Amino acid sequence: MPRDAKAARQRRRRRVRGKISGTAERPRLSVARSNSRIYAQVIDDEKGHTLAAAGSTEADLKGLAKGAAAAEVGRLLAERAKSAGIESIVFDRNGYKYHGRVKTLADAAREGGLNF
Repeated sequence: MPRDAKAARQRRRRRVRGKISGTAERPRLSVARSNSRIYAQVIDDEKGHTLAAAGSTEADLKGLAKGAAAAEVGRLLAERAKSAGIESIVFDRNGYKYHGRVKTLADAAREGGLNF
């Protein structure tokens, strides 16, 4: 990633995180992605605890195409969050555009029963 593209993402990330925060009632769903993998976690920022997490490195998700893996991570995360008693979340795209794999993960989490 070019230096100014990386700096631009960091600026977007700080701008988004300045406006949202996860609480116990409505935790934050944070997305992280690389060129080949995607990860998501549900975080209570007040306590600093991760309540649920999923990533495309898990054994049953290896070998899937990137878009399909993002959808599966979203479904798996929604399932784990629901079992932890979480219904409603705040979505943190982490400076990435709401497009492609990030959007696919968010849509799958919504289909899994999370409200945001």
